[in-house]
Amino acid sequence: MRERLSLYLDLIRWNRPAGWLLLLWPTLAALWIAADGFPGWHLLVVFTLGTVLMRSAGCCVNDVADAEFDRHVKRTAQRPVTSGRISRREALLVGAVLALAAFALVLTTNPATIAMSVVGLVVTLVYPFTKRFLSMPQAVLGLAFSWGIPMAFMAVLGGRSSGVGADIASLPWQAWALVAANACWVLAYDTEYAMVDRDDDVKIGIRTSAITLGHWDVAAVMAFYVAYLLGWGALAHSLGVPPLAWLGIAAAALQVGWHWTLIRDRSREGCFRAFRLNHWVGAAVFAGTALALAVNR
Repeated sequence: MRERLSLYLDLIRWNRPAGWLLLLWPTLAALWIAADGFPGWHLLVVFTLGTVLMRSAGCCVNDVADAEFDRHVKRTAQRPVTSGRISRREALLVGAVLALAAFALVLTTNPATIAMSVVGLVVTLVYPFTKRFLSMPQAVLGLAFSWGIPMAFMAVLGGRSSGVGADIASLPWQAWALVAANACWVLAYDTEYAMVDRDDDVKIGIRTSAITLGHWDVAAVMAFYVAYLLGWGALAHSLGVPPLAWLGIAAAALQVGWHWTLIRDRSREGCFRAFRLNHWVGAAVFAGTALALAVNR
């Protein structure tokens, strides 16, 4: 039993929390902005646990979808599904249990948030297969990893209209624009991630942003970062977040400058390190947002 549990933890990348932190920070920042400060323990627990559970479920689906490809990539060849230590059916069952647990948490919010969670699930399920036909599947990942933002706004602001459709339509336009800004960040760090496996991906026929961008990859990554930081800062300010939040943006920008030094020579080690440390960029933006709102109270 202990050995099986260890395999399940490996399947959901439990020892690599960077993945769910990349999801968590923008979601929490959106919660704080929507609530004009601390959103309350209920929503904090729902979105924190829900983020961890859904990212873990996504790992299960991704590993099943990519099993044949992962065998040819040194970094992923020993994943539980790829190596045959966990069957595809078992991995999907684990993913389903995790997704249901996340859905149970969402059920404690409001009908509009519940409806939006279903859309988020569909995007999560679709993403792993987009590598077969989209030149930049990271754009779909950007939507999947940013969907917690409008859900957070809906959880705070929803339930005030006459129906689900009216609630969704009532969301401020900035909530959707924050999704676009955050998707730029996802494009930045996941392109860094794709740069690690570019040679292997070319051989096996997977499409990624690193392959599509070619020698423009580093410049594009930096442009994505700039769009994210300036976009998020401007949109947060338009939603009433005090200027003090720009301290968090500045701290994130300093990290982005360091990441450029890591990826500019396109080494596998440098690109992978930049990717793994990206959650600190999101943490800085969230910390600036939360601090600004706390001081403003």
